[in-house]
Amino acid sequence: MATDIVAQLADSLAKTGVEEGELSYKGQGRKLDDAQSVEEMVKEIQDFEGLQALRLEGNTYGVEAAQAIAKALETKKEFKCCYWSDMFTGRLRSEIPPALNSLGDALMLAGARLTVIDLSDNAFGPDGVKGIEKLLKSTACYTLQELRLNNCGMGIGGGKILAAALTQCHKKSSAEGAPLSLKMFVAGRNRLENDGATALAQAFQLMGSLEEVHMPQNGINHPGVTALATAMQHNANLRVLNLNDNTFTEKGAIAMAQALKHLRSIQVINFGDCLVRPAGATAIAETVSEGLPILKELNLAFGEITEEAALAVAQAVKDKDQLKRLDLNGNCLGEDGCKALKDCMVDMKMGDLLGSLSDDEGEPEDDEEDDDDDDDEEEDEEDIDEEELEEEEEEEEELEEERRGVKLSTPESAHRPPDVSSFLCFPSPDKLLKLGAKRALLIEQQVDVADAHKTAEAFLKIASVYKEENIDVKNAVLESIDALLKKAFGTPSFQGYNFVSALLVLLGLIKSEDKVKPVLVVPGHLHALEHVVQQDYFPKENVAVLEAFMSRNNKALESCGNATNSLQSTLQRFRSAS
Repeated sequence: MATDIVAQLADSLAKTGVEEGELSYKGQGRKLDDAQSVEEMVKEIQDFEGLQALRLEGNTYGVEAAQAIAKALETKKEFKCCYWSDMFTGRLRSEIPPALNSLGDALMLAGARLTVIDLSDNAFGPDGVKGIEKLLKSTACYTLQELRLNNCGMGIGGGKILAAALTQCHKKSSAEGAPLSLKMFVAGRNRLENDGATALAQAFQLMGSLEEVHMPQNGINHPGVTALATAMQHNANLRVLNLNDNTFTEKGAIAMAQALKHLRSIQVINFGDCLVRPAGATAIAETVSEGLPILKELNLAFGEITEEAALAVAQAVKDKDQLKRLDLNGNCLGEDGCKALKDCMVDMKMGDLLGSLSDDEGEPEDDEEDDDDDDDEEEDEEDIDEEELEEEEEEEEELEEERRGVKLSTPESAHRPPDVSSFLCFPSPDKLLKLGAKRALLIEQQVDVADAHKTAEAFLKIASVYKEENIDVKNAVLESIDALLKKAFGTPSFQGYNFVSALLVLLGLIKSEDKVKPVLVVPGHLHALEHVVQQDYFPKENVAVLEAFMSRNNKALESCGNATNSLQSTLQRFRSAS
């Protein structure tokens, strides 16, 4: 009887696919140079009736390959979603604009009405933005809702081109009675700086439809922050504002505090590592206290905030009954200040909502008091000189190297947080270790555990760097996986069966209707899975399903002999015990 139940469940899982109308080649790591290399892909695209979404990420496409795929898209009128991140690794900069142009031209010819464009992690610089400029201005983008350009190295020039294209799209679509209503904009790690941010702010203000804005780590100072603050006031439905790791200083923080007064729908505010300082934090606290009724997360970490300002922030969230997290770590509270803050939150019965204070910098010395006026004067006096031009040339060289797969090193003097997205895009043991002691938390925060498929993908990427002989790497992998899956299986909405299904599809043990190609299975995948099935957070009913598939002969597991046998033995033992 139990065997029949497992068999029925296995059949059900085997039929589970991704969203209807989606064709995926995600994460196959293929190098596709010419038309011949994508013949099978082109045929599948042509034969797919009602194609709405195409996932090309995690492969690398040459100009001819992109042109062949574009030809197949010319008849796909129902097409909506371009999931095209990380698709030019190893390509010359000159290859990217024509590849993007051909794909964009095809969608325009098809009469598509796009809702999602994701070109993140392509490091294509300003030229890459030029490659999508025509598409962004076209009727195909009048319906665009999500634009994701994270980690593309657009620079100031690219930011200006993008802003102009969005402005033109809004004007043309408005003339036809259906103005562009972009809801999500993602452009972290793009070197936009003040001029790029200011140009985009003007486009944001014109649209007034944004619900999520993510622009972390862009080198934006108070002039750019102030421009964004003004723009945000005109986006009344904004729910998420993430400007982490830019430099507000007092002027920018106060301007943003004023903008927040107009945003009653805001739920997540991430101004961590933004140097908001005591005056800025106090201004933000005042705004929070007076409004923001559905605030869920407030991050003011690493902002040189002192005890008095931190306590003002804590008091401001007192009546926020939807608050889930307050982060004031890495500020200047001192031991007594940390205790006072914790006591304050406990007294308000919100102690469990306060994040760790383990990185507190201690009370500032008198001679280290911040002088925003001095900082601002220095910023205002900055002019483009030979040194800045040299830096721009170096950035262009970095973009070229990044596309060619050259490992870039960040100078020790550069203040950059550990890059989880880079690890998840291109996993390596070294990258995992460099995430530091907080790697598990950082990964847990990066992955959307509400999505079982994404969670399965993240699990396999982490597990792929597992090294049995390297105890540091092994422990880092298992620690990260445990944190991720504990959070996932502890989330009420998480679909455990969908996770197992996605895992089996990605491992090549079952086929999926969405034609997702499996990953190359390595011993680390199986060693990590063997660890997971023995943990309390992993549902025992899922062990039976895994055992049913792992016991079959499968070519995908042939290269992992010892790891396969060990996992099978563990699954059988746990199955028998249950």
